Amino acid sequence: MTTGLSDFFKYNLWANLRLLDACAQLSDAQLDATPLGTLSSVRELLMHIFASEEGYAQHWHFTGASSSPRLKELTMFPGFDELRQRAEQSGKELIAVAEQGDLNQILHLDGGTYAAPVIVVLIQAINHGIDHRSHIATLLSQQGVESPDLDGWSYNDAMY
Repeated sequence: MTTGLSDFFKYNLWANLRLLDACAQLSDAQLDATPLGTLSSVRELLMHIFASEEGYAQHWHFTGASSSPRLKELTMFPGFDELRQRAEQSGKELIAVAEQGDLNQILHLDGGTYAAPVIVVLIQAINHGIDHRSHIATLLSQQGVESPDLDGWSYNDAMY
């Protein structure tokens, strides 16, 4: 019996890819802008979202080996095609973890200094993605750019 947990990660992947498609249409100036009151640009937030997601997914290999080097190790923006490929890879891995992983397994994170069960890592992955996609939506609106609809209703309309 499925718990439905993987549906959250299917939504997460859909929202990430939809956001990437929208951001790929932006100019370099729009990607790099840091409007008053913000600490990061759209480009920096995209890298942060997907580098973090690779980090969440690194503990498993249900769908194959992860890309190397990892995004957090890159010093330059790899481009939207590469980000999309990475988002698909880590997104599919998190879906597989939600479907096949031992959600009670304790992971030792941050060099073994922090322990958390798999389910908490999955909760953090969802929370982190939603939080930073919202940050990007704010950055876009501050520049007069309409952000894509990434809510559950839009996901339903796109998928069903």
